[in-house]
Amino acid sequence: MNQQILALVLIIFLLARLLWQKKRKKIQGGEFVFWLIFWSFSGLAIVFIKYIDSLVSRLGFSSQGIDVLLYLGVVFLFYLIFKIRLRQEKLDQDITKITRAISLKDKK
Repeated sequence: MNQQILALVLIIFLLARLLWQKKRKKIQGGEFVFWLIFWSFSGLAIVFIKYIDSLVSRLGFSSQGIDVLLYLGVVFLFYLIFKIRLRQEKLDQDITKITRAISLKDKK
C-alpha cells in the first residue's frame, strides 16, 4: 500500500510538471495529450493493480500484474527509443542536405 501511495504521489508530481510545461509553452498540444493520457493510465493501473493481478492470473500468466506492467513498460520504452532513433536519422539526413546546398551555393 505504501508503494502505491508513493507511486501516486510521484505521478501527481509528474502531472503537475506536465501542466507547468504546457503553461510555459515548452511542449506542444499533441505531446501534452500523449503524456497526460500516459500518466493517467499509469495512475489508474496503480489504483487497480489488484484487478490487473486477477486478470493476469485468469489469462494464465504465472507472474503478478505489476510484472506484466513492467514488461509492457520496457517494451514501450524500447519503442520510444526506436522512434527517437528514426527521427534522429531523418534530422541527420536533412542537415546533410542543407549543408550540401549551402556548400554548393557558396561555390557559385
